[in-house]
Amino acid sequence: MQRILVLNPKGGSGKTTIATNLASYFAISGDRPVLQDNDPQASSSRWLKKRSPDQPPIHGIAGFDRNSRMTRAWQMRIPPEAAHVIVDTPAAVPAQDMPDMTKTADVIIVPVLPSDIDIHACSKCIADLLLIAKVRRDEYRIGVVANRVKRNTVIYQSLMRFLETLRIPVIATLRDSQNYVRGAELGVGVHEMKRHLVEQDLTDWQPMLAWLKAKEASVHPLQGAAALPVTA
Repeated sequence: MQRILVLNPKGGSGKTTIATNLASYFAISGDRPVLQDNDPQASSSRWLKKRSPDQPPIHGIAGFDRNSRMTRAWQMRIPPEAAHVIVDTPAAVPAQDMPDMTKTADVIIVPVLPSDIDIHACSKCIADLLLIAKVRRDEYRIGVVANRVKRNTVIYQSLMRFLETLRIPVIATLRDSQNYVRGAELGVGVHEMKRHLVEQDLTDWQPMLAWLKAKEASVHPLQGAAALPVTA
């Protein structure tokens, strides 16, 4: 099982968009993913409720909701068949909470928007992950996603120059697309939409999905080997 943490204390960076679209991708791949919503705004949970019964199943956990009628362990349980757990984290996460939040994560995805405020927030987030959460660079667990970008703009070029200085891999560059807005309204991901409408978006996602697959294979080599074709 691969545990994917989508993290950035800056609100509005696109954490829910990435978390829900990852869950959608794994669902249509037949992996029966878990989408754990730790954000009190409950955006991921609302997205899940919009999905129809005939769509590929995604198991939802409302991590933000303290239910007095059941134990916390039961509420947070992961189904044994789950291959991926995607955790959508809240905004304004205190730096001192990051060690507990990240210790069980196989990978940490940090989305960042192309703006001066978001670039500064991303810089602090990466610093807190390295210095306070003690996530080592040589673990290669952190990946940055440049989100809602418009290429060939000055601020996009500034963002990419900044990301180069972090020495953290940029695992995807997602364009500013209305398909994500429609997906949020309908409870679907771009991988569930008609291909001719989302061709560029699907291309944008390929580097991130390849990075996740490579990380999963490095942690679970037998699973990675099983996915390779058998040759004579």
